[in-house]
Amino acid sequence: MKIADPACTDVCNEVRLMQDELPFDGARVLELGCGRAEKTRMLAATGRPREILALEVDAVQHARNLELGELPGIRFHRGGAEAIPAADGSVDIVLMLKSLHHVPVELMDRALAEIARVLRPGGLAWISEPVYAGDLNDVMRLFHDEKTVREAAFAAVCRAVEGGSLRLVRQLFFNTRSHFDDFAQFDARMIRVTHTDHRLSPELYAEVQARFAAQLTPAGATFYPPQRVDLLQKPA
Repeated sequence: MKIADPACTDVCNEVRLMQDELPFDGARVLELGCGRAEKTRMLAATGRPREILALEVDAVQHARNLELGELPGIRFHRGGAEAIPAADGSVDIVLMLKSLHHVPVELMDRALAEIARVLRPGGLAWISEPVYAGDLNDVMRLFHDEKTVREAAFAAVCRAVEGGSLRLVRQLFFNTRSHFDDFAQFDARMIRVTHTDHRLSPELYAEVQARFAAQLTPAGATFYPPQRVDLLQKPA
């Protein structure tokens, strides 16, 4: 297993990639760390999964998700990956989209054990993580450096595979597209988030703004952050 593939230049939409790679038809899906549930709703709109249980640990974001109203095929629940409210072997597919590194490091192994517990034999886990590289990462790391936690998340996946609770099907490497019309939009989406209390000094805020401005064009700023997916399977 490798944590990154610097040679990869492919750009794709992760939701479309998941639809091509995963057997969603009639599947019971668990999404851990659903955030604003944008990808959750896109997946549900395809009509392929039987149901999606979407967990979010952030109380503020979870409350906002509940305000979306009743969404056919989706159930929102507040909780973390280290204590999944689902029965043993009750899930066909687990999705963890850029969220394993948000689990406290000391709970990452437990989270992967929970994933193995709730998956049915032969069930699949799609664990995608951002690679620590690229222009967007160069801006983000000024105020939110995730190098250590991303490495810890990869190490936890490796331990789960080495321990045999989950087996590696394959790794996928690709780039996604992230666009911001201006710095104000970057500020709203990346700095003023509810799940992390970013407190930037005026000096650091100005440095972040200057680093972002270096990527800004009249059409905005477009980044292509690299990603890794560890596609895992519970042994039959």
